[in-house]
Amino acid sequence: MTFRNFLDYSAPRVLSVLRIVVGLMFMEHGTSKLFHYPASMGHIKLFSLFGLAGILETFGGALIVLGLFTRPVAFILSGEMAFAYFMAHAPRGFFPLINQGEAAVFYCFVFLYFAAAGAGTWGLDAWLWRSRAARVAAT
Repeated sequence: MTFRNFLDYSAPRVLSVLRIVVGLMFMEHGTSKLFHYPASMGHIKLFSLFGLAGILETFGGALIVLGLFTRPVAFILSGEMAFAYFMAHAPRGFFPLINQGEAAVFYCFVFLYFAAAGAGTWGLDAWLWRSRAARVAAT
């Protein structure tokens, strides 16, 4: 096996690992808002923008980790991060390093990539599509 073949073989698996790690890191933001774990972000009202963000980050992050409905969930989360950047960070300055918006920009574009690329090999989306394809082929 050549190195190029190895990379081609590994790409969908590495995509899955990236999706899982990013999803777990993203969930931490939501659980901090909703459940004060692993750190507290103070008291946040559930019916506020921060509460909605906590819900999206916790449950959207969990769906990303599982690789379930990856494309639509990632698209929504990408939009959430773009919204968060322009609402909270951009008014404080142009450069993300100065306005502390690097994480929002990073998540926005990684989720946009997941919306285009899908879940990778190790995700429930791949399993569901394989199962569906097998059922259709059997009929």
